[in-house]
Amino acid sequence: MDLGYKGKTVVVTGGGSNIGRAISLAFAGEGANVVIADIDLAQAESVAEKANSLNAGDKTIAVKCDVTNLDEVQAMFKQASTKFGQINVLVNSAGWDKLMLFTDTTPDFWNKVININYVGVLNCCKTALDYMIEQKSGAILSISSDAGRQGEFREAVYGGVKAAINSFMKSIARENGRYGIRANSVCPGITVPLGEGEIGAQSMWKDTASTFTPEQLQKVAKAVPLRKIGTPQDTANTVCFLASDAVAGHITGQVLSVSGGYSMVG
Repeated sequence: MDLGYKGKTVVVTGGGSNIGRAISLAFAGEGANVVIADIDLAQAESVAEKANSLNAGDKTIAVKCDVTNLDEVQAMFKQASTKFGQINVLVNSAGWDKLMLFTDTTPDFWNKVININYVGVLNCCKTALDYMIEQKSGAILSISSDAGRQGEFREAVYGGVKAAINSFMKSIARENGRYGIRANSVCPGITVPLGEGEIGAQSMWKDTASTFTPEQLQKVAKAVPLRKIGTPQDTANTVCFLASDAVAGHITGQVLSVSGGYSMVG
């Protein structure tokens, strides 16, 4: 099935590691122009090199970008627009967390989680909409989390922020549908990188063992109806589907879990 991405431009924040990396490569494989916006430029460049080997050309670029800095976000979008023309898809995939009980957290921790996971989405959506409204088309996908659909142990701040993103994206869908712009959220469950090459030096997954022990991952898998942990590709496939006007052009304002049935929210 042709998802219609040839000649389209996709911006993926946090596109150098784990889920973001898989999303960048998936769009590249579909023939899209891809802008990998990541705070870790070396990792982004590594993924861009692999992406360009998939679509036989210079269709993927890496741009250093801190999504919490609006000036950097605007400069990144301007570079993308200058290079490729239109901005057709934005995927907000940049994120960060560290598992701990809320009573063990500090205001500095709250601010870091909120700034990267939520303010970053605000910065990118505001900038992308300036382009999309003018061209009267576009799709925005935010990588949320099942933690935002139901309370999760050791994820109070992160889950609260992701719940805010889900609500925010519905508002964006309502406000901007008149311009032909769609907005949806995708909520992965626990998604662990498959190898060291899939994450950068600044990734929260750099020390996977400190986040989830093998025993904890086994327990998580047993709690999932499909009895397995999700892969980055599972989420990437879903994002490519939802961002496609060709196959999902009448879907907007939705929150879709990709978690093996872990959350079944109506």
